Amino acid sequence: MACRIGCGACCIAPSITTPIPGMKDGKPAGVRCVQLDENNLCRLFGHPDRPAVCHAFDFDIEVCGTERDEALALISWLEDAT
Repeated sequence: MACRIGCGACCIAPSITTPIPGMKDGKPAGVRCVQLDENNLCRLFGHPDRPAVCHAFDFDIEVCGTERDEALALISWLEDAT
């Protein structure tokens, strides 16, 4: 499987502690990244300003499940558990 276009769960559920353009302190868990557009696509995808943690995230069925709502729940659970 591959990343679901327009999912955006990885840009909402986890905290990101490194700076993101428009979010100098990163973002807390559950907060929508300002770089996530109205179609749940990253405005920084492929751009050098994209944080390394975002670049390193890759689709995994164990983390993303089979649909967006499951991805949000699983990533939120992982965030809380770590």
